[in-house]
Amino acid sequence: MNYLFTGMFVFFSSLFSCQPKGDYITLSVDEFETLIKDKHIQRLDVRTLGEYTEGHISGALNINVLNDSFAAMADSTLQKSEPVALYCRSGKRSKKAAAILSSKGYRVYELGEGFNAWLESGKEIEE
Repeated sequence: MNYLFTGMFVFFSSLFSCQPKGDYITLSVDEFETLIKDKHIQRLDVRTLGEYTEGHISGALNINVLNDSFAAMADSTLQKSEPVALYCRSGKRSKKAAAILSSKGYRVYELGEGFNAWLESGKEIEE
């Protein structure tokens, strides 16, 4: 019986160890707005350049998460010693970016419902 439990434990441990690691915090629009008031927070827009140029949160850098070199560009642009607050249009791509960056050692906060929710809340943007 012990062999069965040990075997199952080893199997499930190996199964979960293959999944990408990364912890990040998802925030509401108001929580995100409060967070980015801190001058030590790096702001990152992970949408396409076209989306970014149509409007973005003030002070946000743009690195497209769909670009194959996203991780390398982020490493050459961002500082691991400072938290990163990131967003996309609806919250899907930002979760992908958050998982990538947090697995590389960044402290990451992502805007859960994205830039669309930011706009719907009447928050300020840069064009």
